[in-house]
Amino acid sequence: MNQLKVKFKKLNADTKLPIKGSDGAACYDVYANSVESEYGGIVTYGLGFATEIPKGWKAIIVPRSNLTKKKWVMINSPAQIDSDYRGEWMVKMTCIAGSFQPLPYTKGERIAQMYFEKVVDLEFEEVENLSETERGEGGFGSTGVF
Repeated sequence: MNQLKVKFKKLNADTKLPIKGSDGAACYDVYANSVESEYGGIVTYGLGFATEIPKGWKAIIVPRSNLTKKKWVMINSPAQIDSDYRGEWMVKMTCIAGSFQPLPYTKGERIAQMYFEKVVDLEFEEVENLSETERGEGGFGSTGVF
């Protein structure tokens, strides 16, 4: 089996590298390494590492399912990490409750999960017309009955 090799650089001694929660897990859990509150109720979590992802690949960070138990959302979800980015990985969250709630995670806790996807190069072709389909221009909920 071919494996993708991604280089991880710890940015401080107490950084925890990503781990799989189980053998069948599709994603790797990432940990909060630092927490910084910003104006407007946004909290930035530093993950404490930077990467060198092979060209032609990208990483995607998504919330862990346990975030549904909290009154917070990951506002940069899904986060895209490009192969040429060398800075610290970060996650931004904000409270969606009527009033500010306790922070959803503290340093050292699993905060999100990541996975990798192949990036496909493509070419855009500008045309005057598109082919007709049964759906046509029907959007938002136009293809089925609820």
